[in-house]
Amino acid sequence: MTGRAHAAARPLYQQIKDRIAERIARREWTPGQKIPSENEIVRELGVSRMTVNRALREMAQEGHLLRVAGVGTFVAEPPRRASLVEIRDIAEEVRASGSKHRAEVLRRREVTLDAAAAERMEDQVGAPAYRVTLIHRRDELPIQHEDRYIAPAFLPDFLDLDFTRATPSEVLLGRIAPEEVEHTVQAVAVDGELRRQLAMPPDEPALQLVRRTWSRGRVVTSAVLTYPSSRYALSARYAVNRPGR
Repeated sequence: MTGRAHAAARPLYQQIKDRIAERIARREWTPGQKIPSENEIVRELGVSRMTVNRALREMAQEGHLLRVAGVGTFVAEPPRRASLVEIRDIAEEVRASGSKHRAEVLRRREVTLDAAAAERMEDQVGAPAYRVTLIHRRDELPIQHEDRYIAPAFLPDFLDLDFTRATPSEVLLGRIAPEEVEHTVQAVAVDGELRRQLAMPPDEPALQLVRRTWSRGRVVTSAVLTYPSSRYALSARYAVNRPGR
C-alpha cells in the first residue's frame, strides 16, 4: 500500500491529528502557542466541525494540546516552575519565558480582618487591612489567581497603585526589604468561580502556595497564590550542609 493510499485509509479525524502533530513537530506551532480555532481549521481543511472537534479533543486527552473554555486551544507545554526559595514576581517569570504577561484586577478594597485572615497577618480580628485579588495571564492563558492582604502601615497608598503596570509583588519587592519569608504548599480542590476564572477543566486539581513576608518583626503581606496544576510546578533547590564539612 502506498503512503498516500495508507493515509486515505485512516479515519479522517486521525488524518487531522496527524497534520496537527506534524505542524507541532516542525515547530510551526510551538509550545504555549494558541492554534487556529475549530472554525478556522474547518474552513482550511474542508471537513466537518464534528470531525475537527474529535481530533482536537483526543489530542487534548493525549496531552498534546490544552483546550481552555472561552479562550482557545494551545499547544501543550511542560509546566512552568516557580521557586519555593526565592520571591520572584510572576510577571518577570512570564516575560523571561518570552511570553506576554497581563494582570486583571478583580477586586481591591480596604477590609477588616476576620479570624482566619487575622491569624495569617498576626494581627487582631477587626484590624484594618488592604486586600487585592487578581488573575495573572500568560499570553491570555490564566496561570495564577492571587488573593493578597497588606498591612496598611507599610504601604498607605497601596490601593491607589496601577497593578496592570506593576504587580503587587513587584511593588512590594521594590519598596520593602523582606526579612523573613514563609511558603506553604498544598494541593487543593477549587470551587466553581475560581475554577472558571482559571479556565480549569472539572477534574483538574490546583496547587496553592501561601506566602507570608515579614519586615521589622511584623507580617507585611500574606498571599494565597493558586495555580492550575497542569500549567505550573513549584520547585526548590538548595545546598545541604553535611556534618564534618
